[in-house]
Amino acid sequence: MARRWAKALVRRFEAMQDSRWLRPFAKYLAHPALWSLSRRSVAIAVGAGLFGGLIPGPFQMLVAGILAVLLRGNFPIALVVTLYSNPLTIVPLYLLAYKLGSVVTPAHAAQALTAPPDFDWLHLGQSVAALVRWAWQLGTPLFVGVPLLAVVLGIGGFALTRLLWSLHLRWALRARRAARRRRERLRLARRAD
Repeated sequence: MARRWAKALVRRFEAMQDSRWLRPFAKYLAHPALWSLSRRSVAIAVGAGLFGGLIPGPFQMLVAGILAVLLRGNFPIALVVTLYSNPLTIVPLYLLAYKLGSVVTPAHAAQALTAPPDFDWLHLGQSVAALVRWAWQLGTPLFVGVPLLAVVLGIGGFALTRLLWSLHLRWALRARRAARRRRERLRLARRAD
């Protein structure tokens, strides 16, 4: 199913290459590795998406896409993986980044951690401004911890994807061998009868 989805996505991209918006980037986005579902390209995409997901603001998918193009990872998967950071998860992720930053920079972590401001969807601009002021007050531990957590998540996602893919291939190989042995035993049992 994933391969069918990827092939449909490639066909859709090939049709979109004539778009005036994509034409300047078409030569960069046409590389086959950006659309393949190989172990390497998917692992790079997961790492790039996890790294890009912690970039503040609307630049998450842009950073993940640029990393996927530069490192030849699967482009759509890199963009989709950035969605792990959203309005529900961004505050816990940034708190984790703050804790990580305070471990790395203990001299700056003496300031008490305050609760994040309430988010009011009806006053979005004011809520975002309050969240930015809160993050700015956290200072150095946050600004060291966010890139550090992004790197840790990116490398960890890459390594975990490679590991899980290898385990899946080993389990599939064992299942094929077991099925072949069962067929061979069944064939020998029929021949013996």
